[in-house]
Amino acid sequence: MIYRLDERLIFPNPYGGEPDGLIAVGGDLSTERLLLAYGHGIFPWFSFRDSDIMWFCPLQRFVIFPSEIHVSHSMRTLMRKNKYEVRYNTDFEQTIRHCSELRIDEKGAWLGEDMIAAYTQLHRLGHAMSVEVWEADRMVGGLYGVIHGRSFIGESMFSLVPSASKLALISLARQMEENHLGIIDCQLETPHLRSMGARFIPYDEYMKWME
Repeated sequence: MIYRLDERLIFPNPYGGEPDGLIAVGGDLSTERLLLAYGHGIFPWFSFRDSDIMWFCPLQRFVIFPSEIHVSHSMRTLMRKNKYEVRYNTDFEQTIRHCSELRIDEKGAWLGEDMIAAYTQLHRLGHAMSVEVWEADRMVGGLYGVIHGRSFIGESMFSLVPSASKLALISLARQMEENHLGIIDCQLETPHLRSMGARFIPYDEYMKWME
């Protein structure tokens, strides 16, 4: 059963949702609602052509444990060249806008102005961050996501040059491992993320990392 949200800040029980994790539609992108959602493992998906926000909470979560990040031989070679610099939170809005522009033709491309404004506000309040890859004064790749508890919920990534988003993800994982932090939630399974060490864990285990 899919629940239609109203102005109240509540979400339905994730165990009553659809097989793909869809549990609710509607609502808004207020900071309060977003923080409530992420605290329960729920994330919004805004289809490019639809007006309703769709809220998902898969019961099998695709995550990376930072200590398990896989760094290929080609990535190690690229990193040794020191061609790119990885920075954190120096230009969150440019990062999310790059992600938006590169997803505009994809099915489910949801990064419109409402989403950009909502996540930029989360960033201003310290609840979202960007990992950016720079070549001199040009941003060439990166990712952004939401911080909750000890963990990072990845929202989107982009590359303007080969492997830039991989470099951002590896840097993030290593920083989290060094600081004994939690998991990286990848949200959706892709071959690219699986090759970097992502795997599924059950929702109950996932929620322990959200505390």
